[in-house]
Amino acid sequence: MPRFEHHIFVCENLRGPDDPKGCCQQKGSPAIRKAMKEEIKRLGLKGKVRANQSGCLDACEFGPSVVVYPEGVWYGHVTLEDVPEIIQSHIVGGKPVERLRIQAPGYIE
Repeated sequence: MPRFEHHIFVCENLRGPDDPKGCCQQKGSPAIRKAMKEEIKRLGLKGKVRANQSGCLDACEFGPSVVVYPEGVWYGHVTLEDVPEIIQSHIVGGKPVERLRIQAPGYIE
């Protein structure tokens, strides 16, 4: 049995302000990770689901970017308002939030 049923990685990479790709941290990803951790705790999922910060996920142009394992579902342009939907629909209900999935080659099957 795996240690966690789901592992959520939230990119918190920081790039310089002149970088054309931008970065997830400047787009609000630390607050998104914090909100995910709070929602996980609120729903009693602590120990089953883990939300971690990550370094660069190389999806800067889609940031804030989030990836959920074991499914390997990539989300882009995630906002604080999206957090409850991701947790309820994907983590609890098993249904990824299609409107947030990154629709680019290499991110979706």
